[in-house]
Amino acid sequence: MELPPGPRDDPRAWEDDSDPESEPDPDAQAEAYVARVLSPPKVGEGPPRAPLLSAPVASPGALEPRAASKGAPVGVPGLLSLPPELLLEICAYLDARLVLHVLPRVCHTLRDLVRDRVTWRLRAQRRVRAPYPVVEEEDFDWPTACIELEQHLSRWAEDGRWAEYFCLADGHFASIDSVLLLQGGAFCLSGSRDRNVNLWDLRQLGVEPSQVLVKALGTEKNSTHKGWVWSLAALDHRVCSGSWDSTVKLWDMAADGQQFGEIKGKAAVLCLSYRPDILVTGTYDKKVTVYDPRVGPTLLKSRRLHSSAVLALLADDRHIISGSEDHTLVVFDRRANSVLQRLQVDPPRGSRRERAWGGGLARPELLCPAFLLQLDSYLLCMSYQEPQLWAGDNQGLLHVFANHNGRFQLVRSFDVGHRSQITGIKHSLGALYTTSTDKTIRVHVPTDPPRTICTRSHNNVLNGICAEGNLVVAASGGLSLEVWRLQA
Repeated sequence: MELPPGPRDDPRAWEDDSDPESEPDPDAQAEAYVARVLSPPKVGEGPPRAPLLSAPVASPGALEPRAASKGAPVGVPGLLSLPPELLLEICAYLDARLVLHVLPRVCHTLRDLVRDRVTWRLRAQRRVRAPYPVVEEEDFDWPTACIELEQHLSRWAEDGRWAEYFCLADGHFASIDSVLLLQGGAFCLSGSRDRNVNLWDLRQLGVEPSQVLVKALGTEKNSTHKGWVWSLAALDHRVCSGSWDSTVKLWDMAADGQQFGEIKGKAAVLCLSYRPDILVTGTYDKKVTVYDPRVGPTLLKSRRLHSSAVLALLADDRHIISGSEDHTLVVFDRRANSVLQRLQVDPPRGSRRERAWGGGLARPELLCPAFLLQLDSYLLCMSYQEPQLWAGDNQGLLHVFANHNGRFQLVRSFDVGHRSQITGIKHSLGALYTTSTDKTIRVHVPTDPPRTICTRSHNNVLNGICAEGNLVVAASGGLSLEVWRLQA
């Protein structure tokens, strides 16, 4: 349900730093947090799951290709004399990038055919054979989506047998909890409970293994931070790392990873979002704090938006979205300087059969707008590409929210096979990756419901995922980075 505004939603509540609590021991606090939030449930004792609820999704209906604006003159033999339907069938055997970028240069007939968005919609839906996308927008980029889908399906064909796998196990001596790819996947950063942020050169994979690990960031003798490194974020060549030592450190990768700033806070930094004009932190003391990274960085405002630790965070030009252990998702409007939405959850219960009914398709009697805002869980990770917000929760479920004119609505919930907390999620137009404390990484097609095309099991929990270019990297509790290099 969506909660009415409360005292926390008063703009005057910013700059609330009056905490009488004594300074905590960061190591003890971090260990208690992991035991409470991220410990996998014992066999047979998993938390009860909420019903998988969903809003009705409009069917795309029967789509037929439009005829080309001008066909070849009657009686002229050749390829262009074929009906548009046959031309589309021939194009279906060609690489999508070739169809999009080369065929329009051949002639006006092929150009008009290729530029028709219905052509690409048909092609994408024939590839996935399932409702796609989960949340459709009026100006959905069908050509780009189709290229991404086909590339994703090709890379992970035959259960991913063509993906090169590397295990980087020599850089950390404690669990890795955050991972970040830079420069299209050329470099990687990893944050660990050994208090280090390591820089990796992934261009050396399979070439010079001894040169893959470049160094640990910082000038401290033993570690980058004085507490566990829990979060990483980047903007171009600038990177920030958040730690249980209550600090955020800023690094310039264009200057060989030199530190150029530090934020000293009052609580552990659990999540970060880095934008051109703001740096946002979500902290253990229930606050969302905004800094201007261009000056200082300078504190702009701090606000207690939740009644428990802030676990997941993202920001765009208009919104700051935060998820908390208090089972709420808060959408803050940056322009109006006020809370736009506060989605609170309160638990309907049911049997596993009822909860998994239809693999994410809701029964008609449950399609009630107020009911749809309820989650019997809290969110641990989010991935946003407007208007779709994908999130993973502490029960192993995926939830999809749609941004409709600045208002977020839960439209679908899916069980994709994870048996415990989803710790990492990466969603794009044509690909979907998830990691979990159940020791698996799952590769999906982002359809309705998602189709899992590859599952990789590990010998320890997986704490996060990042995918960029042709690289996919997962952070492991087994002290390693799990890396897959895909076909270019």
